[in-house]
Amino acid sequence: MSQSEQDPYLWLEEVEGAKALDFAKAENDVTIKHFKSNPDFKNIEADYRKIFFAKDRVPAVTLTNGELYNFWQDEKNLRGVWRKTSIASYQTANPKWDVILDLDAVSKTENENWVWKGASFRRPGYDRVLLHLSRGGKDAVVVREFDLKTKSFVKDGFFIPESKTNASWKDQDTLFVGTDWGAGSMTTSGYPRIVKTWKRGTPLTSAETLAEANTTDMSAYAYTLYDEGKPFYFHQIRKGFYSTKLWYHDKSGKAVLVPKPDDAESWSLFKGNLLIELRSDYNGMKAGTLLAVPLDNLELGEKAMSQAQVVFAPTDKRFIEGGCNTKNHMIMVVSNNVLTQMEKVTFTPPNIWKSEPIALGSNGMASCYDGDDDSDTYLATYTDFLTPTSYYMANASDPKNKFTLLKQAAKRFDSSSLTTSRFEATSKDGTKIPYFVVHKKDIKLDGSHPTLQYGYGGFQQSMTPSYLGAFGKVWAEKGGVYVLTNLRGGGEFGPKWHQAVLKENRYKVYEDNIAISEDLIARGFTSAEHLAISGGSNGGLLVGATVTLRPDLYKAAVIGVPLLDMLRYHKLLAGASWMDEYGNPDDPEMRKAILKYSPYQKLSPTAKYPEVFVMTSTKDDRVHPGHARKFVARMKEQKHPVYYYENTEGGHAGNANIEQSILWESLKTTYLWEKLK
Repeated sequence: MSQSEQDPYLWLEEVEGAKALDFAKAENDVTIKHFKSNPDFKNIEADYRKIFFAKDRVPAVTLTNGELYNFWQDEKNLRGVWRKTSIASYQTANPKWDVILDLDAVSKTENENWVWKGASFRRPGYDRVLLHLSRGGKDAVVVREFDLKTKSFVKDGFFIPESKTNASWKDQDTLFVGTDWGAGSMTTSGYPRIVKTWKRGTPLTSAETLAEANTTDMSAYAYTLYDEGKPFYFHQIRKGFYSTKLWYHDKSGKAVLVPKPDDAESWSLFKGNLLIELRSDYNGMKAGTLLAVPLDNLELGEKAMSQAQVVFAPTDKRFIEGGCNTKNHMIMVVSNNVLTQMEKVTFTPPNIWKSEPIALGSNGMASCYDGDDDSDTYLATYTDFLTPTSYYMANASDPKNKFTLLKQAAKRFDSSSLTTSRFEATSKDGTKIPYFVVHKKDIKLDGSHPTLQYGYGGFQQSMTPSYLGAFGKVWAEKGGVYVLTNLRGGGEFGPKWHQAVLKENRYKVYEDNIAISEDLIARGFTSAEHLAISGGSNGGLLVGATVTLRPDLYKAAVIGVPLLDMLRYHKLLAGASWMDEYGNPDDPEMRKAILKYSPYQKLSPTAKYPEVFVMTSTKDDRVHPGHARKFVARMKEQKHPVYYYENTEGGHAGNANIEQSILWESLKTTYLWEKLK
C-alpha cells in the first residue's frame, strides 16, 4: 500500500499549497466567526488589549558594554524597534531611549514582513552587529551586518541569504558561518552540515571549510567565547539533540577535541576554565554536576576530565538551571524543589571554588539572566504566580550582595483573593509528580471550578512559576483555577527526570499528566465537565496524546503548534533532530511504542472526544503545520467536533506581533470559558 493510500491527508503537508491554505482559511473563518460572536469575547479581547498595549509595561532589557538594550512593540510599532538606554536613565520613570532600528520602517521600505530574531555584537568595540531577521517569524533568517554608529546597514557588508543559519563573529573582519551552501550541505534535520570561515571582502562562496558534520547529524557550528576580554574559538558538531563533539582551537590554531562525554554540555569560559555540565553519571559524579576543566589541560585527553574540578554538585532536589558570568564571579541559578535561588561562585586558582547563597525574594523564582563580563554588573529578576516581575541590578563584587531595584512590573490583576498550593500526584508507575495550583483562597472543593492544566514534559525544559499577568486577569481573577505541572521529561529534577521518559518510555509522560488530572478531580478542585489541558509544541503533543488516551477526563483541550503524527514527524522540517527524544519510527520496535500514543493514529471514529481547539502557524518551520492540519482533517472526517486556527505568520511562537497575540489569546480564552463554565 502506498503512503498516499495510508494517509489521505498528505496534501496538507504542502505548507504553502493552495489547497492546504484554502483548508486553513475556511477553518479560520468558522473559528473566528464563532468565538467573536460569543458575548465573552469582546470583554476578554479588551482586557488583553489593555494589558498588552499598556503604557506602563516594563521594557525587558539586556546588558551589553554597560548599556541596556530592549526590543519594543506597541500600537505604533507593531513589528518593533530595537533601542538602548543608559542604566541611570532606565531607572527613571521615563527612560530616554535611543532608537537603533525601526523594524516597521525597514519592512515598509523593503516591502518585507520582517520579524526580529536578535543581534550579535562585534567585540571588543561593540560597534557593529549581525542582525537576524525572519520573514513572518520562521526559524530561517536573513543575516545582515549593521553599523550601530550610523544606524544603518553596512554597504557591501556581510550578508547571508535566508536559511537556518548560524553566524557569529570571529574577529573584526571574519565570521564563522553555517548555512545552506547548496546541494548536500544541510542535515536531514534541516540545519547546516558545514561550517566555514568567511573573510570580509570575499564572496560567501569562497568561505573556507572549518568542519563538516554527517548528513544524519543534527548540525555544525562554530563560535567565539570571551574570557577576561580575550577571544577563544570553538567548533561543535551536534550528533543528536543530546550528543555533541566539541573542539577547542588552541593558540597555534590546532583543533583539540574536548574530552567530555558526548552527552555533556559545554556552558562557558570562566577564568581559563571550560565549564561542562554532565547529563549522565561520570567517574563517580552525578548527572547534573557542573565541572571546570582548565583549557590548558585539554590536550591531556581523558586525563583532563579526571582532573576536572567540581563547581556544583546536585542533590535529589537541587539542580543547576543556568546563570551568568561577570568579570570576577559566576552567578548560578539553582533550582531547589523547582523554585530557584542564586548562588555566587568565586574561583581562587588553581582549584578552589567557593559558593555562597544570594537572597532575593522568597518562595518563587530568583534568577540572574544577564551579566557583563567586562565588569561585575549583572541583572536579576524575581517573580512568582502572583508577584509581578521585579528587575534588579547588582555588583557581584559586593560582599553584602545588595540589589538595586531597576523596575517593577505593574499589577495586572487582583491577587488579594488568590493563593498558590502545591501537591503531588502518583503516576501509574508510582512516581510522585508535583504540580502547582493557583486558586481562590476560599475555594469550595466541590468539583465545580473551571480549571486549566498546563504542561510540557520534554527536552529537559523546566516548567516554573511566573507572573500570570494578562491571563491572571481573564482567568484566575474571575474564578478560574490554573495548574502548572512538573511532568517527567522536563528539567525540574535534573537530567534523570528528563531521561526517564525518553523514546520507548514516552508514554509515561502522558500517564503523569493523566495522574495529575485525576488528582485534581479527587481533591475536588474540578471535574471532567470543567477541566481543560493545554500545551504547545512538545506540549501540544502532550495534550494530543493525553486527550486521545483519556477523552473522558476533559471538557476542553488547547493543542498549540503541535507534533501529532509521530510516525512521520522525523520526515517533516526539523523533526529528524528529535529522534533522541521520541525514537525513530522506522525502527519496528520503536514504531510499536510510538503507536501506543501517537495522536493522529490514535483518533477513533467510535471515541467521544471533547471539542478540542487546535492552533498553529503557517510560517512554523520547526514543527510542521501539517501535524495540526491533518489531525483536524481526520477529526472532521470521523465527525468529531473541533476548532482550528492557523495564523499565517508567527513561526513556532505562533505570533509575529502584539495584534496577532491578542487575537490568539482571546480566541483561546473565549474557548476555555465557553467549554468550562
